Amino acid sequence: MNYLFLLSFLLFGTCKAGPRINCFPEPNANQSLCESRGCIWNPVTSEDGAPWCYFKDGVGYNLDSQNGSVYNLRKNNGPKNPWGADFQNIQIRTSSIGSVLNVKIGLEGRYEPPVDFPRATLPSSETLFFTTASSEDLFWFSVIRNTTNRKIFDTSLGGLIFSDQFLQLSTYLPSENMYGWGENAHQTLKHNFSRYLTWGMLARDQPPNSLNLDTMNLYGVHPFYMCLEPDGNAHGVLIFNSNAQEVTTAPGPSLIYRTIGGNLDVYFFPGPTPALVTQQYLAFIGKPFLPAYWALGYQLSRYGYSGLDEMKQRIGAVRDAGIPLDIAVADIDYMNRYKDFSTNDKWTGFEDYVSQMHGWNMKLIPIFDPAVEADYLPFQDAQAVQAKFIEWEDFSQVQRDIQNLYPMANQTKIMLGVVWPDRHVAFPDFLDSTGRTQAWWKYELELYHSKLSFDGIWIDMNEPANFGTNEQHPWYFDDDDHPNDAPLFCPTNGTNRWELPLFQTHAVYYYGGNENNAYLSSKTLCLAGVQNNGTFRFYDVKNLYGLTEAIHTQAALMEVTGKRGAVVSRSTFPSAGRYAGHWLGDNTARWEDLRTSVIGAQEFNLFGIPFVGSDVCGFLGTSNEELCLRWQQMGAFHSFFRNHNTLGEPAQDPAVWPAVATATRIANLFRYQYLPYLFSLHFLASRDGLTVVRPVFFEFPMDTATFDLGYQFMWGSSILVAPVVYQGAVTTNLYLPNDVWYSLFDYKYGSQIDSGYITVPSPTTSRIPVFVRGGSVIPRQTPTTTTTMSRLNPFELLIAPCQLGKAVGVLYWDDGERIVNSFDSHDYHQLDFSFVSTSSGASLTITRTRKGSITLPTLDIIEIFNYPSPPNFRSFLLNGQSVNINVQSSTYSGITKTLYISTKSLINLTSADVITLEWNNVSK
Repeated sequence: MNYLFLLSFLLFGTCKAGPRINCFPEPNANQSLCESRGCIWNPVTSEDGAPWCYFKDGVGYNLDSQNGSVYNLRKNNGPKNPWGADFQNIQIRTSSIGSVLNVKIGLEGRYEPPVDFPRATLPSSETLFFTTASSEDLFWFSVIRNTTNRKIFDTSLGGLIFSDQFLQLSTYLPSENMYGWGENAHQTLKHNFSRYLTWGMLARDQPPNSLNLDTMNLYGVHPFYMCLEPDGNAHGVLIFNSNAQEVTTAPGPSLIYRTIGGNLDVYFFPGPTPALVTQQYLAFIGKPFLPAYWALGYQLSRYGYSGLDEMKQRIGAVRDAGIPLDIAVADIDYMNRYKDFSTNDKWTGFEDYVSQMHGWNMKLIPIFDPAVEADYLPFQDAQAVQAKFIEWEDFSQVQRDIQNLYPMANQTKIMLGVVWPDRHVAFPDFLDSTGRTQAWWKYELELYHSKLSFDGIWIDMNEPANFGTNEQHPWYFDDDDHPNDAPLFCPTNGTNRWELPLFQTHAVYYYGGNENNAYLSSKTLCLAGVQNNGTFRFYDVKNLYGLTEAIHTQAALMEVTGKRGAVVSRSTFPSAGRYAGHWLGDNTARWEDLRTSVIGAQEFNLFGIPFVGSDVCGFLGTSNEELCLRWQQMGAFHSFFRNHNTLGEPAQDPAVWPAVATATRIANLFRYQYLPYLFSLHFLASRDGLTVVRPVFFEFPMDTATFDLGYQFMWGSSILVAPVVYQGAVTTNLYLPNDVWYSLFDYKYGSQIDSGYITVPSPTTSRIPVFVRGGSVIPRQTPTTTTTMSRLNPFELLIAPCQLGKAVGVLYWDDGERIVNSFDSHDYHQLDFSFVSTSSGASLTITRTRKGSITLPTLDIIEIFNYPSPPNFRSFLLNGQSVNINVQSSTYSGITKTLYISTKSLINLTSADVITLEWNNVSK
């Protein structure tokens, strides 16, 4: 044990063997190169992936002076930074923002992400405090929970580095139960600390690979994690940085975070429950938007429709199969040569068909890419109003061989790239502080809406994606459907500090580094570019592109349609959930991708984006009957529920296979039946910052068996879902935490199910395993084939009592489409339900906590599980007045202990502020 760790033990009460901090994360490390950096070369044969080249002890700073909550640090005499000159003097500033602790390491005046977080806070029963320590030449700090004195962040590991384009922060963690960091395809819900794993975070047009462990970065950036402490307390950590970055999880447990710009601006959320961590985080970054009610319906999509007739055929087949369907989605096929705001000849009559769909109570969501062709009328419109595009810093950088082709762009610094359209494209600058670009974007959407009356918007390719960057022979040169446009080349042949920083992160090194044509600018624009008249460097703000487009697309959609609708975005960043949902990208039709999509939806709920789901049945590759059937069953429980596949593959909508059509109809009818509950969860998420699909440990943080149940999840606090995710499975092995549970699927429907590890039948012909938790009142409706028609049906209540015979629940209800400017002024109903059962009878109390003006259907059906004895149907009283129960449609089963009360117009939910239905049981 060296002196540093001995002192750490004496001061903090722990003694840990420190993990190795990689000193050569680039490819092709060897002893000579390693030692030339002043680092240790020590090959190891262990399977934990420990780096062979690692820093000597003592990397960091020492404390120069302190002024209150400001700590002035000076670079110590320890090892130097291999990736640039260390700043000799930096500061740590600490502050409390309500219950949130902020620790900011860096320098005033450095780049900070231009993201407008609300920075609101929620109170907590716990406090996190900042404490410091040092040994001879090394300063470190810890963040400690006041009630337990547990260190939740402990930088005694060392390794603090701060230079212009390389920043590193290392910490021990209080446990291995850590969740989050994204966007990556995680094969387990809980991170693995048995080995060293580095995850890249750079927004890139990169499909997930779920076949094997793959740590590459995907479409969005979310430097946030939640950690469960050994005693069940939870906390969250956000590192607010928008540069290319990475995190290494390592034994210890520990993590090493690196980024190549900005500051180390760290926010700690104290919880202490997982739900409260999420609420605190979302209060700070912004709560998610409330989707239109119809957006929770089933969506049918594909890339590769031959024209409108094929869309009609596939939608017709699904409708004819009796499968509930709400939304038709149009991919780039509908455009004229893939240009935004256009329709091609094969889609003549599209608006007429949309009108017909609207008559069926269906909706349309078309895709829009951000890039605009540089010889096209919308680009001319943009130039006329002085809209801005991502551009080069100065004219000397402009690729004249490309720019000279386009008279409208020829005298500009606009950076021209290649995406789907036939000719070069420009990328709108949604950070334009003049507002002209945003106004132009809204104008184009409004103009196109006058031709095609869409209801929502899907935004794609917004990392932003660019084809063939820095490639002499890009893939589209071999594609008959794309001209051989000259590719974009970035200044990577010298020492350009933006294109070739000394450290380029896992986003480059994973692909083999520059010798394999991997750059930060691969698949995107040149990082030397600028936005907002040079105010921002693309190097710094690239990861914000999808967020900024989503902000202004949602605003445009609402203004154009006058309704809240829904926007879905591929690229996301913290706070994107305020403006858009997300799908998990261009997955593959494989069982592995089905499994990672179950995990991905839970993660994005942690990130504050509950309107999330996967491309059901898989996007890439050819799906098959069994996989598609199981994916349809699982996808019915994700908020964003869309079947989608790619060009050149056969159709995979559920009507292709009779068995899949039957299974999908069953799954969708269940979903539509429980949409009032699902919508209420989204309402709570939007109003209060809660999750919709959540990990099981959220509800059971003291139960260690729940910590890595990645393939099970909760719908709110009351429903647990265990989808079938393995090929050939006809049973499901699952875990029910210690509580009261009832079956909601075909196996023993309504019966109480023992908790613990169980195996249940899961044939393809039934619902997947679904359970309701005791103590719950769940609102629902009789389903029909669209959300609009289902909303007109009478309400039902499912009551699942706890052991004491009690249950509670809530329903939130608005008109399903009105824009929510503030929940204080929004027009909605809130109905709280409370049920109590005794041996002699029962009562259901309905309290109208919030009075809206929207017409409410009546409550006609009440289904109660585990009801102890037969009721006296003649004893029912509604607010003291006798009520006639329809005994022909109402039943009680002494075998299943299920009471089913069904009477037309049983309860007018707006008849009083408090409504009580009570009854007696049959006397023995």
